Amino acid sequence: MSLRFIFHYPETGGPDGDVLDAGPLREVAITAERCGFDGLSLSEHPIPGARWLNNGGHQTLDSLVALGYVAAATERLRLLTYLAVAPYRNPLLLAKAAATVDKLSGGRLVLGLGAGYQKSEFHALGVDFEERNALFDEALEVLPLHWRGEPFSYRGRHFDARNVIARPRPVQDPIPIWIGGNSAASRRRAANRAQGWMPMSGGAALSTTARTPALGSHTELAAQIAEVRTRAESAGRSGDLDVLYSYHDSDLLDPAAADRHLESFAGLEKAGVTWIVVSSRTADHAATTDFLDAFGATYLR
Repeated sequence: MSLRFIFHYPETGGPDGDVLDAGPLREVAITAERCGFDGLSLSEHPIPGARWLNNGGHQTLDSLVALGYVAAATERLRLLTYLAVAPYRNPLLLAKAAATVDKLSGGRLVLGLGAGYQKSEFHALGVDFEERNALFDEALEVLPLHWRGEPFSYRGRHFDARNVIARPRPVQDPIPIWIGGNSAASRRRAANRAQGWMPMSGGAALSTTARTPALGSHTELAAQIAEVRTRAESAGRSGDLDVLYSYHDSDLLDPAAADRHLESFAGLEKAGVTWIVVSSRTADHAATTDFLDAFGATYLR
């Protein structure tokens, strides 16, 4: 099996608790690397609404700042924003932060991006929710211009960059961008502008919250992956396109269920998935370490 696995740092739900309840980020990242994971991911909610938190939402670290910290503690883990909301910030600032992490990590960043769905966060950040798709597309045009390290100009909806130049150039050319979401627009962005697609699994409730269509069966997923890759080839894009699938199951560590999960992983790989992300839903360091050790021994050796 050539699938690669990412550990998503567990999120503390609700308004209470500490964002690092699952364990010190440095130690968790080092353990994930030791146990055979290929990457670590963090999500982004800069200013979540209290009502959402009271209904199971979660706080987060600043993903790019935190991944820069992880980079210093590890040697080979890929560092994924899962996902950063592109319309929340001026794309030149997003590009600079991403280039910085990629440079300092030796070329290990994967910039997972989405259009966003939390209206209250858009309002709190002063960003028009109805502009989110236009702003997302704008960011996808600006990021590679910034990363070239050469002079460019770009007039956006709310900014005007005239004959500007940005350094450092990232180590990767370009930093891989993976697009999150199940909509036709998300698949189109992945094919035309990005290096990966992150379909959102998790059931109808999550799809409704995240304002994206529910993901279908593995057969339907395979067809969508094939569509994205065909569209990318037709657009003259070179290189294969990565696909990240979020795998949820409460009995991942049950020895009696291991064969079933291995079969499911093989089915996802056959459908065209190249990366799988898992998380532990743990709320203390010892439990997180136990999960990483057990998952690594069962699936990553």
